[in-house]
Amino acid sequence: MTLSETARPAHVDISADATEGRLLKRIFLGIFLFLAGWGGSVVMWGIPGLYLPALALVPVMYIILILISRG
Repeated sequence: MTLSETARPAHVDISADATEGRLLKRIFLGIFLFLAGWGGSVVMWGIPGLYLPALALVPVMYIILILISRG
């Protein structure tokens, strides 16, 4: 048995890579839509459209920080 035979996996699961790629695309699409919506609120309502969504997300971030700290 040579080194190249031991370093190469016997079975490569291509479906895991495809699933990971789809998940990554969905995450980026969600981030893009969130930022586009936030930008649209700034265009429609001006400065209040900028800070009110951030103010509304404070409890969400508080919960996320608690979840991160709990492990």
